[in-house]
Amino acid sequence: MPMDLGDTSKHDQQAAWQPVTTPVLLGVLLFSALALWFGNHGQRWFPVLDGANLLFHEFGHPFVGLFSAQLMVYGGTLGQLIFPVAAAVQFKRTGATGSFAICCVWLMQNLFNIARYMADARAQLLPLVGGGEHDWTEILSRWGWLQADTRLAAELTALGWLGIGTCCIWLFKRWRLDRTAI
Repeated sequence: MPMDLGDTSKHDQQAAWQPVTTPVLLGVLLFSALALWFGNHGQRWFPVLDGANLLFHEFGHPFVGLFSAQLMVYGGTLGQLIFPVAAAVQFKRTGATGSFAICCVWLMQNLFNIARYMADARAQLLPLVGGGEHDWTEILSRWGWLQADTRLAAELTALGWLGIGTCCIWLFKRWRLDRTAI
């Protein structure tokens, strides 16, 4: 019986992880340190990266609005999360270990921005693009959680720290495995 080449298992379709070199490890660790620093100190603006995050956030509102006006408020946060997830999925498929790790850190770094915005839901002191409605005031009010804005933001910040730490530990372990395989 001839083999059907189009019928490959899911495992066969995914590339093996590429070896983690020392420069890749150091680059991801540096990027992670910068993400933690900018995400948790001073103005909390990570140059270039946060500009892209803001663009994806603002794009998300009208995109989701095409499908549902009521869900449009969620589009901003979804937009800034979907892009790093989509990039991470693609890099996982190709086995690009360092690029996958960078995208995971990027995703977790977004949680710091979301937490900052969420914590401002009642105070509404942050300047908004276009001066429109405050997304998290609307979202948390809908769910009856407005009074929990700062607690939820603190938990989201902790999740960001945990996620970045987990990513760095995973990459370090891959690096060590690659050293012993040589």
